[in-house]
Amino acid sequence: MLKRAEKAKKLFETGLNCSQSVVVCFADVLGLSETAAAKLSAGLGGGVGRQREVCGAVSGAAMVLGFVFGGADGTDKKRAYEKVREFSDEFKKRNRFIVCRQLLGLDEKERESAAPAERTAEYYKRRPCADLVFDAAEILEGMLCEAEP
Repeated sequence: MLKRAEKAKKLFETGLNCSQSVVVCFADVLGLSETAAAKLSAGLGGGVGRQREVCGAVSGAAMVLGFVFGGADGTDKKRAYEKVREFSDEFKKRNRFIVCRQLLGLDEKERESAAPAERTAEYYKRRPCADLVFDAAEILEGMLCEAEP
């Protein structure tokens, strides 16, 4: 059986976006089908709608952490925020940034089309996204395992 991080990387390599790749790996934790998890997280890819803001893998992890630690009525936001910060700190230790454009080395003023880039061999050579998705899922899985009683 694939570890969640390996599964997340494979999902990205088969066409899901960065956020979907992470969220789908934790669909069981969210009580969702993989299809529902993919649809829910679709807009967060490419740094939220391909705007190159917060990395979709980070946003996806934040969604999962919010679900697990946030409390049903929103009363435990502080705990959820602390967990998201903990996640972000570890992600930054590994990758320096949590912002998509910085992770990809893009110019801050450059605005790309909303159309996703074609997934070619060249795309995967120049984009670190598959590895970023792996890191996000690995960190998230570790955090959730630590939280289990």
